[in-house]
Amino acid sequence: MKLFLKPVICLALCMSVCTGAGFAKEVDRQQALLGLNELRAQHGLAPLGWSDKLEKAARRHAKDMHRRGFFSHQGSNGSRVGDRVRKLGYRWCAVAENIAKGQPSLPTVMSSWRGSPGHRKNLLHGQVSEFALVRAEGNIWVMVLARPGC
Repeated sequence: MKLFLKPVICLALCMSVCTGAGFAKEVDRQQALLGLNELRAQHGLAPLGWSDKLEKAARRHAKDMHRRGFFSHQGSNGSRVGDRVRKLGYRWCAVAENIAKGQPSLPTVMSSWRGSPGHRKNLLHGQVSEFALVRAEGNIWVMVLARPGC
């Protein structure tokens, strides 16, 4: 019986790992908020809040990249992050975007961005007050940070 269970367990584990990598998993908002705001606090910056409009813009861009097979800050229609956010009715005075591909988890993608000077600059942007982070199929990550108004 033990010999039979080992291959079944291995097969189940392999199927779980192999098929899970391609599917989008929801980002744990609380974990994202805590991690980003902890980093910002270490640098004397105000915490950010979550924005549903920014989440929608990030999700659309992530899905666009996945569907059309590209990876860029520019959308398939030529749009930039500011255009995508404005299209959803978000009037911004500061906006930034981080994208990543392939990182299997939230801690991994956040670590990558913290270690990259340009991405880190966005995480520590002093003029933003809100953000959202999404993960699409293929481990495509999009974070949008912004400040409304102005």
